[in-house]
Amino acid sequence: MNKEVRVRFAPSPTGYLHLGSFRTALFNYLFARHHGGKFILRIEDTDQSRKVEGAVENLINILNEMGLNYDEGPNVGGDFGSYFQSQRLDIYKKYCDELLTGGHAYYAFESAEELEEMRRVQQMQGKQTMYDRRARNLSETEVKEKLASGIPYVIRLKVPIDSEIRFTDLIRGNVKIDTNLVDDQVLLKSDGFPTYHLANVIDDHLMNISHIIRGEEWLTSVPKHIILYNAFGWEIPQMAHVPLILNPDKTKLSKRQGDVATEDYLKKGYLKEALLNFMALLGWNPGDGEEKEIFSKDELIELFSIERVNSAGAVFNTDKLNWMNGEYIKNYDAEKLTEIMIPFLNAGGIDTSDLAKTKRVVFAIRNYINRLDEAPEHAKVFYSSVSLGDEHKEIVNRETSNQVFTALISKIETLLEITTDNFKPVLSEVQKETGVKGKNLFMPVRIALTGEEHGPELGLIAYVLGKEEVLKRLKEIE
Repeated sequence: MNKEVRVRFAPSPTGYLHLGSFRTALFNYLFARHHGGKFILRIEDTDQSRKVEGAVENLINILNEMGLNYDEGPNVGGDFGSYFQSQRLDIYKKYCDELLTGGHAYYAFESAEELEEMRRVQQMQGKQTMYDRRARNLSETEVKEKLASGIPYVIRLKVPIDSEIRFTDLIRGNVKIDTNLVDDQVLLKSDGFPTYHLANVIDDHLMNISHIIRGEEWLTSVPKHIILYNAFGWEIPQMAHVPLILNPDKTKLSKRQGDVATEDYLKKGYLKEALLNFMALLGWNPGDGEEKEIFSKDELIELFSIERVNSAGAVFNTDKLNWMNGEYIKNYDAEKLTEIMIPFLNAGGIDTSDLAKTKRVVFAIRNYINRLDEAPEHAKVFYSSVSLGDEHKEIVNRETSNQVFTALISKIETLLEITTDNFKPVLSEVQKETGVKGKNLFMPVRIALTGEEHGPELGLIAYVLGKEEVLKRLKEIE
């Protein structure tokens, strides 16, 4: 690309970071990094009524935690600030005045009640609900009189009538929309704040945005934006509208059917690398017959292209996310995994004060969990005293079981320590010495050590418990 790639993620601070918004940020980030461009964070906070306290800080924290470091924006700065739209009101007013002067916008004075009545009549008539353009042809004298009398007003876009807007979307191809179906959008509200449409176009131009990558819900707004670009005489950025993320039943991903906040998935114990990998594959594929699904961030940057983003909605498959997260847990750096798993273990009532033992526990259970919040349930066998039910008591009190325990205790006492490598040979020796094998050998030992019939390999269990605790539990059975 000849022109420097500059993309922006422009969320409203209205609460948590929705998974769909996170994926939009991720696609922008990958696109920018792939092309050696800039990734910009801009806060679209002109709707003050929807602003949630702490939302901006939460948003920035999550982007940073997920490794989507932006080049310009809040706390970072840049040559095109401020990156808060609420701090750019004078800019929007200036350009709105230009639109009025050029005949591309007009004053409208209707009250909320009048607009509601307008919509009610249109609904009764089966028409599309939109502004009926009644103020569009007010004379200059009428406008001045209303302004002088202090009647509240908004400024609306003068959409061309009986025309057609055509544009090429990088994902969806050629799109055309009849301007008669486009509302005369409010550009400047009665409180002096701009709407999304005006501020968005002005900021994208002034910040030299080259590509606009956003959710498909904004596709119908493109004609309004193109009309504004044309009115100002500005170059229109290339646009790409990414598909929706869907529930398994193909409805739009929403909180009614489960968690949709990015932070909720981190709290549940999804590794950030796994979540990022999974989200990148929602609506995008690496192509060229690529069958692997585990990608590092650097690999995603190298492979990413807008051309391989699908236009169809992408289904959020929790089972696949769980599988992928489990794969990451299995292969994660042991020291780092222990560090991030400890808070989850503590939350589940596991005492992690013995760090050496905790590391052994993490090593033992990592292959059996898909989320970190599952760790306490799997770890408890290494911390709880063994309590046996009648069925298990019957198994460990068999004559063959007692033979196994006696031989096993004798051999373990000769070991300096139990490792994952030396416990299996010890069991083999017990088998040869007692003649007890298979389930009759392994099951009573497992039950004696954990009180359970299933779980990690016996060698791992013995390694985590350590020589002293293994002997203690075997002798208590004996």
